[in-house]
Amino acid sequence: MPEPDVSASPNTGSPAGAAARHIPSAGELFLAFAKMAVCGFGGVLAWSRRIIVQERGWLTPEEFNEQLALCQVLPGGNILNFSIMYGSRCAGLAGAFAALLGLIGPPMVLMIVAGILYRHYGALPALRGMFASLAAAAAGLLIATATQMVRATVKDRLRPAHLVTAATFVAAGVLRWPLLWVMATLLPVSVALAWWRRQ
Repeated sequence: MPEPDVSASPNTGSPAGAAARHIPSAGELFLAFAKMAVCGFGGVLAWSRRIIVQERGWLTPEEFNEQLALCQVLPGGNILNFSIMYGSRCAGLAGAFAALLGLIGPPMVLMIVAGILYRHYGALPALRGMFASLAAAAAGLLIATATQMVRATVKDRLRPAHLVTAATFVAAGVLRWPLLWVMATLLPVSVALAWWRRQ
């Protein structure tokens, strides 16, 4: 029996783990990202991690963090970048289109319908209260997802990546230095440290 080909795996973990994990088809990618888009009130990040890592088991928490980190330093929306990158690694060009279409198709239809309804009923007090509740729920989901991602990052001993994270937070969040200059300085440092650690 031939050995399974792990070279096309979308995962960055060990070959043994990658070979045992299911690689989704274009249809599965479309359905998964469509579910994220429909459920993702206030942002899709929380649902993308829940579906891909917890429900489907397509990526480990560490692999999800690594791929999302790469998408965050590229231009464009983080989850849009993630859908294209992950879809292409799973099922090539068809997978990239399927994931992207699943992510943007259902919300586009829902927003057109919501816009029509809001035009007629947006001034109702009950509707304004509902929007405030949705905002609070979205904030809670974001905090919960950030906590889970941090747990996957810091469960090991202190690594150079943690120092880069702290330096980025201090430079951009506390000192309010221009984000472009912070990224231009720390991104090469982060890549060099990751390369050195894998040697």
